[in-house]
Amino acid sequence: MNPLLATLGSKLTERWLNLLVLPGALFLAVAAVGTTLGHRHWHDLDRLRGTLDDLATRPALDRTGTAALLVAVVLLTAAAASLAAQFLGGAIEQYWLRLGRDPLSRALTARRTRRWKEGDTKVEDAVVHAGPAGAGTDGVVTIPRVTWERIQALTAARDRIALREPARPTWYGDRMQATADRVEAAYGVDLAVLWPRLWLILPEPAVQQIRAGRDSFSAAARLASWAVGYALLACWWWPAALVAVGCGAVARSRARTALDAFANLIEAAVDVHGRELATRVGLIAPDATGLLAQETGDGMSEVFRKAD
Repeated sequence: MNPLLATLGSKLTERWLNLLVLPGALFLAVAAVGTTLGHRHWHDLDRLRGTLDDLATRPALDRTGTAALLVAVVLLTAAAASLAAQFLGGAIEQYWLRLGRDPLSRALTARRTRRWKEGDTKVEDAVVHAGPAGAGTDGVVTIPRVTWERIQALTAARDRIALREPARPTWYGDRMQATADRVEAAYGVDLAVLWPRLWLILPEPAVQQIRAGRDSFSAAARLASWAVGYALLACWWWPAALVAVGCGAVARSRARTALDAFANLIEAAVDVHGRELATRVGLIAPDATGLLAQETGDGMSEVFRKAD
């Protein structure tokens, strides 16, 4: 039992340091440097060195109790800053995935819709005007390589806005909505009511993969919250704005990658285990073959909604 407790304790300590202490301590260090130097002396290392020397020569720091108390205060403050970043990260997640019924969100949705339709029109025009290079021996008509690459580039540009016509103010919300729409189009089932039941029967490897994707998205949102914090520090020390821009750019890239992987895993879970769930609730026979039918998907939606 003692080795088990020691292992658990070491893992908890490592997680506490990585998630709370280290990011918060780095933020506190930047805040201390920024408030010491300010805008006018933003690169004055001698000024910073002199401040540190003055602190080191204070008699109170020679006392063990005072030093221990100072370390404890720094650790607690760093943990508090990290907890605040986690709270803000959760708010950022909700903001990214919001439905968007307020006027500003509706305006953003309309703007994204216009951009998506413009991109979709360009793709359709490129496909229509693609001149065939000729037919091969098997009768398949090909198009010039340059034209095909242009169509792919236009399609990628359109998909960076949304995979389908936007219905939400952000790419993140549209990506999850696209997953729900694809599942409903393929199987006739409402993903919102299906997912909690499907989650209960997923095997452990699938659960771990999906959790990892969700945790990656949450981590990206926390990084975005740190970008907000460093942007506030830029009011006192402008180089912090560079850190904020870097954190924001990395957070955006990681969030898009993580959410795309998360959405693909959800869709894959429905593809692989949807029939198993239908079998368990008695909508299809255990020995039935074939894909999950639209009628079965409609039946699952009806059963899971409970006539609401």
